[in-house]
Amino acid sequence: MEQLIEQYKQGYFKIVKELEGLTEEQLLFKPSEKSWSIREIIIHISDAELVHIHRMKAVLSEGNPILAAFEQDLWTTRLNSQHIDHQLYLQLFKSMRESFLPILQHVTEQDYLRIGTHNQAGQLTFKEIFQHSIEHIDTHIEQIRRVKKLF
Repeated sequence: MEQLIEQYKQGYFKIVKELEGLTEEQLLFKPSEKSWSIREIIIHISDAELVHIHRMKAVLSEGNPILAAFEQDLWTTRLNSQHIDHQLYLQLFKSMRESFLPILQHVTEQDYLRIGTHNQAGQLTFKEIFQHSIEHIDTHIEQIRRVKKLF
């Protein structure tokens, strides 16, 4: 489990590395009308972290809580992510991860097996949710790389 926690810690630094040297124009570039800009991806990563932490805390604290999906595309468009300060959201992401680390340090093997029921994906263990939060960053780093290549 220590390896997973270390991967979780590194998420912020991996994102920051991908953003090095990008101009405002690159941050706002959208490869197509329906795709996200790098700025929107960063806002989404922070929004998703908020959801992941809520789910993980619920699973650790409650008995088989209901875990609701969120409409990520609607959050991005309806909340005007293209016009939000991505640096603020990047700091928020960092703070959320740092604030959750002390909790992770005390998670037991039994806690990793605790479950919640996602309204679309069904039953998920804490470990599955935690792994998804780690993999989510890598998925969006690849997305950022694809956008950068198209600029």
